Amino acid sequence: MTNNCLVLVGNVVKPPQLSTSPAGVHHCQFSIEHRSIQVEDGMNRQAFVRMQVVATGDWSQRLACELTEGMQVQVSGFINRHESRSGNPILALHAQQIEMIN
Repeated sequence: MTNNCLVLVGNVVKPPQLSTSPAGVHHCQFSIEHRSIQVEDGMNRQAFVRMQVVATGDWSQRLACELTEGMQVQVSGFINRHESRSGNPILALHAQQIEMIN
């Protein structure tokens, strides 16, 4: 097995939306925005990313109630490719753990 893990801290910028798959699996989707300064080759670099987060399972219903826009969270999980309705590729972080920071 190869590694695919990501931990990202950011602010919720798109409110959570609940959905249920045809198989009855619950999904909570929202977006977070991360901004920081990272050191790369001895130089400061501004890092910015907005990423879609997907939480799957029973805990996703609780998340949808607890998460609000502007809330800072730390999301741990793996990345996976999704497709938008128009067929464009989207990189999504599939959450395995979410910690609410404030």
